[in-house]
Amino acid sequence: MEKQWAEMTSDEKQEALFGRWLSPKDHEGNDLKFQSPQAAKAYKERITRLKDAMQMKTPDRVPVIPLPSFFPAFYSGFTPQEVMYDYAKCAQAWKKFVVDFAPDAQMGCAAPGSGKFFETLDYKLYSWPGHGVAPEHSYQANEGEYMTADEYDALIDDPSNFFSNSYLPRVFGKLEGFRMLPMLPGILEIYGVAFNFIPFGLPPVQETYKALFDAGAEALKWAGTVGGFDGEMASLGYPAFMAGFTKVPFDVIGDTLRGTRGVMLDMYRCPDKLIEAMERLTPLMIKLGVGMAQMNGKPLVFMPLHKGADGFLSDEQFKKFYWPCFRKVMLGLIAEGCIPFPVAEGGYNSRLDVITDLPKGKTVWMFDTTDMARAKKTIGKVACIMGNMPTDLLALGTPQQVQDRAKNLIDSCAAGGGYMMSNGAFFDHAKPENIKAMVDFTKQYGVYK
Repeated sequence: MEKQWAEMTSDEKQEALFGRWLSPKDHEGNDLKFQSPQAAKAYKERITRLKDAMQMKTPDRVPVIPLPSFFPAFYSGFTPQEVMYDYAKCAQAWKKFVVDFAPDAQMGCAAPGSGKFFETLDYKLYSWPGHGVAPEHSYQANEGEYMTADEYDALIDDPSNFFSNSYLPRVFGKLEGFRMLPMLPGILEIYGVAFNFIPFGLPPVQETYKALFDAGAEALKWAGTVGGFDGEMASLGYPAFMAGFTKVPFDVIGDTLRGTRGVMLDMYRCPDKLIEAMERLTPLMIKLGVGMAQMNGKPLVFMPLHKGADGFLSDEQFKKFYWPCFRKVMLGLIAEGCIPFPVAEGGYNSRLDVITDLPKGKTVWMFDTTDMARAKKTIGKVACIMGNMPTDLLALGTPQQVQDRAKNLIDSCAAGGGYMMSNGAFFDHAKPENIKAMVDFTKQYGVYK
């Protein structure tokens, strides 16, 4: 008799997620039909290679995974705006990227997002191609205080209510009606229960729900393309890399709610409230990542690190405000069989000794400008590491320079396993011959004897 999920150890849960990743299903829940025996063989070989590297074992060779932003669009002759509004073009561009470069895993085609969806809800947190920035450019985050400093108590008291009734109306212009919604836990007894539903009869609330229905229909259309793409790529032998994402609580507040200026001031003006709010968000961020991993049947949970880099916070601030809840989220994910995948944007050289306080073989770290030789000697003792192929080199260098860099990274980091080759930051622009040089050289030189 098979164990129930709650009865499994974290190692057993992780193996179960890897097992689901190795045996993909189609959209109807049946075993995926590969397009050839060769594709089926390549799919399992790639996941086995990734699994060995993630678990700090020695695979047959170093896995290589170029991780793009809008590069596939440019590579296929499209603008970012085109792939955000024409989902067929998006899937076409990302398929060409995967098939032409043959990586060990692919990120899917969800990154561009749906421009029509953003328009339908009047999204304000970002500007996007053709809507605030030029059609050929990438996104632009719109910094702002979408939560005021005096609203920490409301966030701490009921995060879900704060997000639905306060935050969402501020970042989606079409969701203004949410401000009028009742406190749902107050709907308890028959006496006067109808009073709670009066807001749903008001025109602003009904307009909000109409916008939600329209946005939901567009999101469903977009998701059909995204899901279909992952299925097609799997059938060709290319596994999707990530199950989903979650965030560090400090970044939830600093990116999404208070903005950079706001969270910087809060560390000095109301540090206790900031810490209390992050503690309140921590179990929600664990739940977010675990839910995506279980839904998608893969262990890797993406965690973009936006405000923990060298020079952004002092070492003392990092240890006090950033690392404690960050670590708790990772440990919560690990307990449920997930593999946290922090993407350390910028440099993390002054953080390396701190972040090694993790169980061995349970995380994958992608580094941007961090010293990789030192990373191998520190965090590399307990975690798989990847990244550090410079985006400027991919965009402006020569294939020989890319090969030289790849050789240096493999020589510095690959010994004993626990290393994957990739770029250090998601890229929009690169020379195709440089991407090919990174992939092909790694496959040839990165073989373990």
